[in-house]
Amino acid sequence: MRASFAAVSTLALALAAASPAAAQSAAKVQSGMLVCKVAPSIAFVIGSMREMACEFRNTAVQPYVVKSRYKGTIARFGIDIGVLASDTIAWAVFAPTANPVPSDIAGSYVGVSADAAWTIGGGANVLLGGSNNQIALQTISLEGMIGASIAAGVADLTLTLLPN
Repeated sequence: MRASFAAVSTLALALAAASPAAAQSAAKVQSGMLVCKVAPSIAFVIGSMREMACEFRNTAVQPYVVKSRYKGTIARFGIDIGVLASDTIAWAVFAPTANPVPSDIAGSYVGVSADAAWTIGGGANVLLGGSNNQIALQTISLEGMIGASIAAGVADLTLTLLPN
């Protein structure tokens, strides 16, 4: 278990370190934050699926402005074993412009994901997609998790824009 935790942690750090370079090479600017409240889950060996409620916010810490809201589903395919309480994931949103249209953020994303928890834990997710595949979501801080879990694999996120 300790070796698995080390492997997942190393993968998460590598993802977090590599993603800023990818975002910069595509000439994208950070246009805000996507903050999602994720439902609890029980994961089996080959994957998991979790529902979430998300807000696209400006980059200010406090007070922030909610620009749009989304409902979403995140699925992971790969090694995924454990039980997690509800948690929060925050991504920096990189887009071609500083003020993307809310519908541009809606859509499907795919990328890599890794996390581990024993009572508390963290993880990293780097996803690309959205409208016309022009949006990049990069975890800027570790995902806060409570539970017992180890996971690494391909992540698939679908966001649907909610009316104001």
